[in-house]
Amino acid sequence: MADRLSARAAIAAVTADFTESTAPREDTAADGPLGWTGYADSRARATARTGEHESVVHGLATVGGHRCVLVSFEFGFLGGSLGQRTGDRLEAAYEEAVAQRLPLVSLIATGGSRMQEGMIALTQLHRVAAASARLRAAGPAQLAVLRDPTTGGGWATLGAGADVILALPGAQVGFAGSRVRPPGADPAAYTAEGQLAAGQLDAIVPPEELAATVGHWLGALTYREAEAGAGATAEAGAGAGAGATAGAAHPAPAPAPVPDALSATGLPRTGWDAVLRARSASRPRAEAYLDAYFEIRLPLHGDRCGGTDPGLLCGFGLREGRPIAYVAQCGTPTRPAGYRTAARVIRLADRLGVPVLTLIDTPGAANDAEAERAGAGAAIADAFAAIAAARVPVTTLVIGEGGSGGALAVAAPGHTHVTADSYFSVIAPELAAAILKRSPDQTHATADQLRLRPQDLVDLGVARSVVGPGSPRTGSNGSSA
Repeated sequence: MADRLSARAAIAAVTADFTESTAPREDTAADGPLGWTGYADSRARATARTGEHESVVHGLATVGGHRCVLVSFEFGFLGGSLGQRTGDRLEAAYEEAVAQRLPLVSLIATGGSRMQEGMIALTQLHRVAAASARLRAAGPAQLAVLRDPTTGGGWATLGAGADVILALPGAQVGFAGSRVRPPGADPAAYTAEGQLAAGQLDAIVPPEELAATVGHWLGALTYREAEAGAGATAEAGAGAGAGATAGAAHPAPAPAPVPDALSATGLPRTGWDAVLRARSASRPRAEAYLDAYFEIRLPLHGDRCGGTDPGLLCGFGLREGRPIAYVAQCGTPTRPAGYRTAARVIRLADRLGVPVLTLIDTPGAANDAEAERAGAGAAIADAFAAIAAARVPVTTLVIGEGGSGGALAVAAPGHTHVTADSYFSVIAPELAAAILKRSPDQTHATADQLRLRPQDLVDLGVARSVVGPGSPRTGSNGSSA
């Protein structure tokens, strides 16, 4: 792929099962809508060189056992540029995905809009955006693979507009192509690696792993509940719409199972004991929980606004072949980019009818000046809104610190569980004592008054159960819950 494979070689790199869809009849004689002298000859030479009549090939494919509509760009045909006929093919591919209710996978390699067609070429971006919106409204997912290069309108529509964005190592990725950037622009910003660091794409995938990765993603994005479970309403999802139909295509799925606790500690005696356990460096963290819970994890990365939060893990995982979306805090203050990424993942899962698991472990939302400038309040509000509006069930397990609204923003109301080495509080006991103008030696007593222990949370109705290291789960009195 890094060597700019042809459109068909790129297809062959991910599947051997591809049936090309009938392309619109091409007008090879005309010099295009602008009457650009020599344009027809340029197209003829491109066809002779590549064997293609346009810069896009599309059709039906099977990748990893999952059906999809596959689009592949031919960079050798006028730089993979988008013209009116390209728009015809892309629109046809999207409409085929809508009609067949299949996800659309794009293998992109393009330099942007075709100058020989002027504004007619540029307006193809409107057509692509509208077709993409129709597919999104119908439900199926869109997955993009960014080859080298992916620039201009192809990046700003099929690429950046996809639900899941993968890239090949070293691919040039950016709205500005190499010949139109400002002098002195940092070239690293226009690479797949730079875009990943900026939260603009989800993962960089080596060519030899691409077919398997796309196949795994299609399995996660197109899964439907078995008929026996498809009609099951959410036991206790989040928001007013919980248990309602998750989109027009399929009923709400069963909730994600509550993970087993990974530590065998008993219930804490005091509130301060609970705080110390939750803050212990030896306590199991999100990575360990996710590794124990899923056979395969597919990460989603970044907020698509230039930000990332390494302290929040998001994505889809496969558990016994069933996809579950996850949002997992890692014990650090959650940053605005983390909340925006969480909201993106929850909304995608909701659209696709996939249940969500959230793991809470944070002392609270980041509250430094940088976080405020990055829109902490709006980002937290967006996470609350995503949870509240979710029609799929959301399951939450508090595995460590549950610090104030920064933790609550990703918690499922009515379906939150806690481990014995966790706590959940309106505020940290030290800060509560300070706000109440108490001396530091009253911090422990304040922790007790806050009733933040796992068993307190069950008694208060904030949590449904204290989860042990395996079933059954125990409530505050040690009986099964």
